[in-house]
Amino acid sequence: MFGRRKKSSSVSGSDEAEQVDTTLDGVAAAGQETDGLAGLDTGAQRRVNLPPAPRPDGPWDLSEVSVPGEGRVDLGGVFVPGVEGMELRVEVAGDAIVAATVVLRDSAIQLQAFAAPKKEGIWGEVREEIASGITQQGGIIDEVEGPLGWELRAQVPVQLPDGTGGVQLVRFVGVDGPRWFLRGVISGQGAVQPEAAGLLEQIFRDTVVVRGEGPMAPRDPIVLKLPNDAQMVPDGVQTDDQDESRFSGGMGQLERGPEITEVR
Repeated sequence: MFGRRKKSSSVSGSDEAEQVDTTLDGVAAAGQETDGLAGLDTGAQRRVNLPPAPRPDGPWDLSEVSVPGEGRVDLGGVFVPGVEGMELRVEVAGDAIVAATVVLRDSAIQLQAFAAPKKEGIWGEVREEIASGITQQGGIIDEVEGPLGWELRAQVPVQLPDGTGGVQLVRFVGVDGPRWFLRGVISGQGAVQPEAAGLLEQIFRDTVVVRGEGPMAPRDPIVLKLPNDAQMVPDGVQTDDQDESRFSGGMGQLERGPEITEVR
C-alpha cells in the first residue's frame, strides 16, 4: 500500500527514523548555494571528480545482474532488495517518484539514484555540498571511510517534540556507478549502532540501478515507478485488504513517506 502525503517538490520508520527528514530539507537546500567546504582537508578535496571506483560488492548496474527482480522490488529506476519485516516508502518530487525509503524497526535508509557523467564520479562533490549545508545550520560533519566507502556522519540540529533543541545523527553514503550515482541516507539507530546498520548497508549494496540509455543531465534524478499491483491510498489510512498485500508479510507496507530536498 502507498500512503499519500502533501509535500513540496524535493529530492538530497520509526519516530526516530522520520524525525530527521524535515531538518534535512533545509540542510540540503543550504548546500545548493555553496561551492565547497572549508572544513574538509586537502585529501578530501582531491577525492572530488575522480573516476568511479570499482564496486566488487555492489550496488549493481542492470547489466551486471542476470535476474534483477529476484528477491527485489521493481521500482523501475531501481530494484530494491526485500527483507523480512521491512516497510518500503516512496518519495515524490512534483508528479515523479524519485526515491525509496526502507524502514526496518527503528532504522531507515533512503535510496535515490541520479544520472552522472560517463567517466567522472560525483559523490565527492555531493559530499562537499551536503557537508556545507549542515555546517551552515550549526551541525557537525565527520568524513570517514566506512563499510560503504567514503561517507558523511552528521550531527544535525533538530527540534524535539517538546520544542527544545536536539541533535540527530545521520549517515550519508554514496557510490558512483557507470553513468549513475546512488545515494543512501541512513537515520535512526542505523546511524548510531553498527549492529543496526548492517542490514541497511547490505540493502544498499544489493540495490540494482537502471540508468537507461536515454540522455540525462548529470544529477538528474532517475525517476522510479510503482509496482504494477501497488495502490495509492491517503497517508495513514488502513484498508481492509492490507493483510493480503504481497508487501504486508515479509516486506511490510509500502507508502509515500517524507521527502529530502535534492542537493544541486
